[in-house]
Amino acid sequence: MKQALTASTVFSLLVVFENLQRFIKAIFMYWTRALAAKVSFDRITDFLNNTELLDIYDAPSSTDALRWGSTSAERDRVPARVVFMVRVEDKLSFERGCLNLVTGPTGSGKTSLLLALLGEMHYIPLGPSLYFHLPQEGGVAYAAQESWVQNETIKNNILFASEYDKARYKEVLHVCGLEQDLELFEAGDETEVGEKGLTLSGGQKARVTLARAIYSSADIILLDDMLAALDVHTSKWIVEKCLAGDLVKDRTVILVSHNVKLVEPIASSVTVVQDGKISQYCSCTPVPLTKLPEVLSDDTDEGNKDGGERVNSESKPDGKLVIAEEIQEGRISGRAVKLYTSAVGGNHAVFFFSTFLAMTVLTHFMGVIQMWFLGYWAAQYELPGKVPIVFYLTIYVAILVVVIASNTGTDLLFISGTIRGSRRIYEQLAEVILGTTLRWLDKTPTSRILTHFTQDIGSIDTIIPEWAKYAVDQMMKLTFKLTAIVTLTPLFLILGVAALAAGYTCTQIYLKSQMSVKREMSVAKSPVLGHFGATVTGLASIQAYGAQEMVTEELLRRIDKYSRSSRIFYNLQRWMAIRMHVISALFFGSLTWYLVYVKKDTASNTGFLINMPVLTFTGAIFGWIININMLEGQSVRFVIQLYFVQIEQEAKPTEQGKPPAYWPASGELRVENLSARYSPEGPEVLHQLSFHIKSGERIGVVGRTGSGKSSLALSLLRCIYTTGEVIYDGIPTSSMNLDTLRSSITIIPQVLELISGTLRQNLDPFGEVDDLTLNDSLRAAGLTALQDYFTEDEDKITLDTTISGGGSNLSVGQWQIITLARALVRRSKLLILDEATSAIDYKTDTMIQTSLRHELTGATVITIAHQLQTIMDSDRIASVLFSIIECH
Repeated sequence: MKQALTASTVFSLLVVFENLQRFIKAIFMYWTRALAAKVSFDRITDFLNNTELLDIYDAPSSTDALRWGSTSAERDRVPARVVFMVRVEDKLSFERGCLNLVTGPTGSGKTSLLLALLGEMHYIPLGPSLYFHLPQEGGVAYAAQESWVQNETIKNNILFASEYDKARYKEVLHVCGLEQDLELFEAGDETEVGEKGLTLSGGQKARVTLARAIYSSADIILLDDMLAALDVHTSKWIVEKCLAGDLVKDRTVILVSHNVKLVEPIASSVTVVQDGKISQYCSCTPVPLTKLPEVLSDDTDEGNKDGGERVNSESKPDGKLVIAEEIQEGRISGRAVKLYTSAVGGNHAVFFFSTFLAMTVLTHFMGVIQMWFLGYWAAQYELPGKVPIVFYLTIYVAILVVVIASNTGTDLLFISGTIRGSRRIYEQLAEVILGTTLRWLDKTPTSRILTHFTQDIGSIDTIIPEWAKYAVDQMMKLTFKLTAIVTLTPLFLILGVAALAAGYTCTQIYLKSQMSVKREMSVAKSPVLGHFGATVTGLASIQAYGAQEMVTEELLRRIDKYSRSSRIFYNLQRWMAIRMHVISALFFGSLTWYLVYVKKDTASNTGFLINMPVLTFTGAIFGWIININMLEGQSVRFVIQLYFVQIEQEAKPTEQGKPPAYWPASGELRVENLSARYSPEGPEVLHQLSFHIKSGERIGVVGRTGSGKSSLALSLLRCIYTTGEVIYDGIPTSSMNLDTLRSSITIIPQVLELISGTLRQNLDPFGEVDDLTLNDSLRAAGLTALQDYFTEDEDKITLDTTISGGGSNLSVGQWQIITLARALVRRSKLLILDEATSAIDYKTDTMIQTSLRHELTGATVITIAHQLQTIMDSDRIASVLFSIIECH
């Protein structure tokens, strides 16, 4: 203690403490990463250890029937899921080589029965000698109720994991009624169906899924209510030409359907499912599909000769729908940088950045003064006389306080700016996505949007601000420390310029490759997420077809593409880092030799000069270059965000577009010369439609699958490009704000959406309606009558029942009933039902239609349906044929 504070002691301690500082920073940085890694490993381990596995209960193969002993099957009880259970009290068998029909009320367990047959539910034997056996050696084909298609061409969706056989392929297209549909696509069967089959109508998706099952060589075919998505004529064609045709010869078909009257004549057995139990099993006279009697009508060509279809979106000659993500060449544009800086700076960007730079300058200036003062303090011990330690210590502490205060203020200011910038960019991105056109959403995969909302926004939230702050800090360090060093040693300027020139040359070589590779990485990640999402959605179908290996290979191919670009990106970083370290070592060695052997100076000045370049300057100069490169690589996110904020937008609301407060007072609708298309350059899907609907009138809309019925509903809401006039309650909708128009009309689309939460939240997300009204709406929608089949109270759905994301814990029929109840809660003057009851049994559907007429007195109802029973209660019926409407 009480030793002299010499230059050697001061600058040696500086080296030690700076290294210690780096070590402590690294500990905290890598500790958080280690915790994140542990959480990820724990989740993966839990998933692998607790994943539901298939139950295997083998039994001797039977050549005459598929038998199921007295058993029950269920899915596990997990949060936000209702237990699905199907119970077989006695032996259940399906005839081989025949069509077996499964029917029952909505929500009774028909789909669960098929899933149990596929092994997607846990098998629970009710006795020691009971068994379940579904032969797998001949293969199983499965067409789900919610048609699953890949983002591929129509042809690839049909072939799936099978080899291409031209004759068989053409025959499958014929019996599935797809020939006319393909003629209307410019690219034919090479047309991409888009994500979730968005270019196809519901009926077209159902028939593509059916064609995939029929084309496969599987001995067993499971079809889940695919007739519900088809019109009467097409359904008849499918039954006569496909289900009773040669392509299903010697194959076992298990068909779930409410259309018993149409299918029963060719069915060898009818199984009735009620409340999850096989309550009635009717074994009819076996009608093998190889020897069908004359039970079908003679007008077998009627279904396929009915009016042509209109495709629900534009098809390009090459069949491509999804637009490829652009990979921009060159450096980051000024507009992209301006997008970020304006978001960070807010309304007073000049003041913000001026203050930030001023505080940063003060911080680093005082940092240089701090190190110089230590050298000056140490030099005082070389002079005669006593050194006033308290005086120098007070000054040093004051300098430290200024450094800490300015550094803290700079960090707080920058953090507030980055939070503001991230929030503004996210809000801007969300606004343009929510305000874009339906066509753009059709052309852009959801996985790509999710990538930008997660990966890109994540970089803008964390990585880019961190590196931007570091780049500014390093630049200030370079400026002040270079100035200080050059002042004491002018020769250092030559070495510094030489090092900068060498670093700049390497940087230019590096950037030419690095920017393109980084953009390629961003583009390559979306297909991985998209394929994975599609795989999870269609997992039951993939497992049924035994296509796990094919799907896995495709996923690995996409991952390999991303990994290759990622590996190149990080290898380029290593290439750059090696050259920076070599230049830094040469630079430091030359400077040290000069200071020790050439320049004669005091110990304090020599220590100051060596510590400035060694500890900070050499690391700063090359760290800054690398950081700028990395920052520019990450700034690809700005380019992507800039592209997104420039996408096509729907019309913004204006003051002139607001209707009177009393509007709408009635549901009168007048349409004059309405034409519609899905894109400005695309073909018309509706042509010169004109009709008038009086307030309170109920109109049924029918037409062949793909004829434009859903397009009519979208055109009334201005979701697609339209010409002509639509007058709703006396006001042209073209002059009205879109949010006002759409909030005044209630539509139940074919593709239903339910949010994760309680049933109450799904019916009334804003909490504006009391429980009595909600229960009345559920009763009017048919839920009460439907639940009369349930004997257990715990199986019944109430307002407090938890609905999982996408309604995965409900049957499709229950989805439709809940969305119908949600529409009733809104009490709109105009209600559009687009196949709102297609998955509901006839008895419940009849009750719903009667209830709707009573509940919606005074409201105009447009019902789009394939089932004639659904629209028989309408005042008038409009048929859509070749995009032309005729009212009867």
